[in-house]
Amino acid sequence: MNRDVRVLILGAAGQVGLELQRSFAGRGETIAVDRADLNLAEPDQVRELLRRVEPDLILNAAAYTAVDRAEEELDAAMAINAAMPRVLAEEAARLNALLVHYSTDYVFDGRKEAPWTEEDPTGPLNAYGASKLAGEEAIRKTGGRYLIFRTSWVYGPHGRNFLLTMLRLGRERDRLSVVNDQYGAPTSSIALAEATRAVVDRIEGGSLGGPASWADLYHMSCAGSVTWYGFAEAIFARSENALGGRRPRVEAIPSSEYPMPAKRPRNSVLSNARLRERLGVELPHWETALDAVFARLAHSAALR
Repeated sequence: MNRDVRVLILGAAGQVGLELQRSFAGRGETIAVDRADLNLAEPDQVRELLRRVEPDLILNAAAYTAVDRAEEELDAAMAINAAMPRVLAEEAARLNALLVHYSTDYVFDGRKEAPWTEEDPTGPLNAYGASKLAGEEAIRKTGGRYLIFRTSWVYGPHGRNFLLTMLRLGRERDRLSVVNDQYGAPTSSIALAEATRAVVDRIEGGSLGGPASWADLYHMSCAGSVTWYGFAEAIFARSENALGGRRPRVEAIPSSEYPMPAKRPRNSVLSNARLRERLGVELPHWETALDAVFARLAHSAALR
């Protein structure tokens, strides 16, 4: 990517947006915006931003991510997760810009036993998943130079996520209950941003050919799988070793003992074969990615 490329990052203050800024630093002029800068639910404001900035690369890490609240705020979720991506796709096509958009494993119903592929039929169980699926469809219908990356169980050293929630609860409680019948691949914001950079570099370098060869939907998650309970145990083991944190007792429970307003898929594991075979990029195993996040957290703690 040339230094004069103009990069627009939406959702800049979120956990993925922050890592995208780190990964794409020095790769052109970067304009990073968040909800404090404009109302993402207002299509006209989003359209005006793109026409003013005229980016070459749009990285859309902005989303309505309150999964349970979306059950009662479907209009708000659809505005940010469906209508806003449609505007981005339309303006990206007009500018011949590359649009990178992130979606979710929650577009599936979780009933399949094997990892989900991009060809599998979708069937969201909740409003959040439905709104993200609508965003995918809007981008694909518009066409142009786009990449849609479905990911899963995103966490990182910043923002609001399962990892940081567990670390906070571990400081406050001696015992925790975590569901042990939902499977997925925890994907760090660090790994996600680095993989995005690798794909964009390949496209801009010309090694993948024209958009007809690569513009598509891809699954982009860390390798392996685990339950939320297993993920929590892995977090506390590393917290104890890397940060000297407390290790509470973690009890495995079924989802039926922890009811939530929004239903979650039982199996969220994604197959990343298309990403690897067509784009030549592969994310690390989720445990390796977790180690990298804790190395970042330990470094930050040492600087304080």
